[in-house]
Amino acid sequence: MSTPLYGHDEAIAFFRDSLDGGRLHHAWLLSGPEGIGKALFAAKAALRVLAGGQGRVDAPGLDVPDSHPAAKLVAAGSHPDLMTLERLPKENSSSGELARSITVDQVRGLQRLFATTASLSPWRVVIIDSIDDLERNAANALLKNLEEPPPHSLFLLVSHASERLLPTIRSRCRQLRLSLLDDDAMTSALQAALPEAEPAEIAELRIAGHGSPGRALAFRGLDIAALEQAMEAIAREGDPTNARRVALAQGLTAKSAQPRYEAFLARAPSLVAAIAKERRGEALAEALRIWEKTQALASSARGLSLDVESVVFEIGGLLAGLATSSAPRR
Repeated sequence: MSTPLYGHDEAIAFFRDSLDGGRLHHAWLLSGPEGIGKALFAAKAALRVLAGGQGRVDAPGLDVPDSHPAAKLVAAGSHPDLMTLERLPKENSSSGELARSITVDQVRGLQRLFATTASLSPWRVVIIDSIDDLERNAANALLKNLEEPPPHSLFLLVSHASERLLPTIRSRCRQLRLSLLDDDAMTSALQAALPEAEPAEIAELRIAGHGSPGRALAFRGLDIAALEQAMEAIAREGDPTNARRVALAQGLTAKSAQPRYEAFLARAPSLVAAIAKERRGEALAEALRIWEKTQALASSARGLSLDVESVVFEIGGLLAGLATSSAPRR
């Protein structure tokens, strides 16, 4: 049974309107936060286009019956008119570690798809997940395909940070931004992914995921509730002796705590944003300044491999600043 796509009703309707009206652009940039279903949207859109090219498909949205010949070929990874580019496992890596980027040779390999006519329908479809991972030469090679697309070709480009892409690539795509899921869609997505989970766990993951099922699932088993309580205690009550910050930092520095540290970096800005919504006037302005600093530090910590203990302690100080800024002035 194919994986359902939750949320994104407007994006689905927009894509279907273009497809059904014969106005399907040759390249779509599917952007938005990580873990919200962009790759699944691309996969479903690709299958819908390929299946529809073989005849009428009686299913809503981007769905295609599992019994459809195109669906069977895609599920088996053998559809001749579909290629997916993604980071490959590193050579001689027993752990399955992925290469840092999608290479120019992978992009040049698309010519095998376009060297002959489509096999089962007029369409040939390329999914790139994600285009953020293209090395520079690969991006330039792809640009040639986007500038002079072969007839009945469709490029579905997944991006978590579309503002960082080459402007020449963005300008040749129709951008379709997918948003964070609302609570109902999050609950449905998590229940489908974790059918054995208790309602309390689903609720906890929904809050922790902040609109991203992928992020929520990555947080499973990390006792996010305790992490949230520790952060909120600092933000609401302060930390005049630094004891809470020290305890939080010490609990996240071990190598085995790396997943919880990643959760901390993801959740700290969200906690500040939630508290900011409760405030008005100068208290709101100060909370927004703290959010900007927290967001910037959390983002740079991932990319620059900053010292974990120092990052946690500094973000803890920013959280404590929320308590100070909310205290009544005398």
